[in-house]
Amino acid sequence: MLWLIGCTGMLGREFAYRLSEKKIPFVGTGSEVDIADAEKIEAFINKTESASFYASRDVKKDNKIDWIINCAAYTAVDKAEEETEKAYRTNCTGALNAARTARARSAKLVHISTDYVFDGKERTPYTEDVPKSPINAYGKTKAESEDLIAQAMTQYYIIRTSWLYGFGGRNFVYTMTRAMNERESVSVVNDQRGTPTFCGDLVSAVIKLIKKEAGATSLFGKKSAAPYGIYHFSNSGEATWFDFAEAIYGFGKKYGRITRDCSVRPCSSAEYETKTARPAYSVLDCTKIETEIGIKIPSWRTSLERFIKNERFESF
Repeated sequence: MLWLIGCTGMLGREFAYRLSEKKIPFVGTGSEVDIADAEKIEAFINKTESASFYASRDVKKDNKIDWIINCAAYTAVDKAEEETEKAYRTNCTGALNAARTARARSAKLVHISTDYVFDGKERTPYTEDVPKSPINAYGKTKAESEDLIAQAMTQYYIIRTSWLYGFGGRNFVYTMTRAMNERESVSVVNDQRGTPTFCGDLVSAVIKLIKKEAGATSLFGKKSAAPYGIYHFSNSGEATWFDFAEAIYGFGKKYGRITRDCSVRPCSSAEYETKTARPAYSVLDCTKIETEIGIKIPSWRTSLERFIKNERFESF
């Protein structure tokens, strides 16, 4: 059985949707199980692995948790500068507890990380072995979470991703769609470059990665394993936030999500008031994961169009 941590967030909901669709047995938790509290985790695990809890679920296997997917994260980049302890508690203490829980039960861990572990000084896509050098509090907590996991266990997959958006969550696509339906113009920065990534594509890749793991026989059938460690996943290509916004407007108009004319204007980061430094360039090289699980990652424009025209888009 799989434990999905953070199942009420944008990415967690997409995992829950896909796991249910594929009839993969899992139990999901949100804020009711504080992953920064080791005692609460232990109580939850004991309850979940009990015969009575398990008997009420139509799952044809024993009640042992053998995979943990950690989607829980403090992601408010600006607030993290002031709420450093809160960010550390979720991103670091929580990640360490998830790793220790997995190790104690000989389970495997999937942990979601970020492109913000890099400083943005490169001008070519970041590979997994480039040294981390975060420039803000959020990035520092995510970078440390990776180190804590690596120190605590060996059977883990850390997946760094970037500029996530998905159904029903707080994200740039919905923010821009609302703004473009309300205003005559929007200004968006054009000097930060990365890759927009659709949650659905990330979730599909993670499930395929898990399927490759040799110990997943009971969930998926025995497959050849992808090596444990760090992987990058984002949609292919690169864009500025301005490019992203222009594409949102174009597809939004095409599929009736945006019903009025709106001018999309570029501006510099200096013109856009924010108290937190962000990487100027954070494109991820995803060759490793494509090779290991045998996929071709779709372009960010292709996935954005697929997202905007999907009937689930209405949930925002």
